[in-house]
Amino acid sequence: MEGRGTYSKIRAVIFDLDNTLVDFVEAKVKACRAVVKRIGCGDANELLQYFLRWRHGFESHENIADYLKDKGVYSDGLYRECCRIYDKVKLENVKPYPGIEKVLSNLKQRGIKLAVVTDAENGHAVERLRKTGLEKFFDVVISADMTGKRKPEPDSVLLALDKLGVYAEESAIVGDSLRRDIEAGKRLGMVTIYAAYGDRSFFESRKGEADFVAREPEEILRVLPKLKI
Repeated sequence: MEGRGTYSKIRAVIFDLDNTLVDFVEAKVKACRAVVKRIGCGDANELLQYFLRWRHGFESHENIADYLKDKGVYSDGLYRECCRIYDKVKLENVKPYPGIEKVLSNLKQRGIKLAVVTDAENGHAVERLRKTGLEKFFDVVISADMTGKRKPEPDSVLLALDKLGVYAEESAIVGDSLRRDIEAGKRLGMVTIYAAYGDRSFFESRKGEADFVAREPEEILRVLPKLKI
């Protein structure tokens, strides 16, 4: 754990969801593999690249439609079936990172307020939290569709802070993206913790600096003595 600076008492911690609490990319890879198996051609990593184009969005089913058309196998029925397979396998394989439950439990025991702020849609976010058993740890779950803004715009983080009843300067944010999560926290004057263990931001710049770097989830807890909780 790397860190710097002196901080005031921390009353709340805000977590990103995908690739911070749960290994979402690995779940997507397995879902893509299941789709490719069903259609009998292609490659899972090739299909994953369709989601990474950002033409339709990282979670849009339109990426599957494009892939089926490019492979010359598209039909409305097959498309609907592949979407069902994709969603089912993806959710089945969303799992918390080892040590995350210990981190969240420890923070709750210390009386720290916890929130999730994610760019995923609210229904998907809650679904993943329930599936992994992590929902019980969080006081608030805020998604981009609730504010109309994605990180690093601070709107969703500000809404979470308001619902938690805390100030930015007495809160920390944990996330796998230096550009989105850490930048959003810095704009508000929060303590920032970079979840390097989960960073799967394929085409994103790694420029930027957080107050702390966690190379595994449990390193988040080693920040506590420095933060005067």
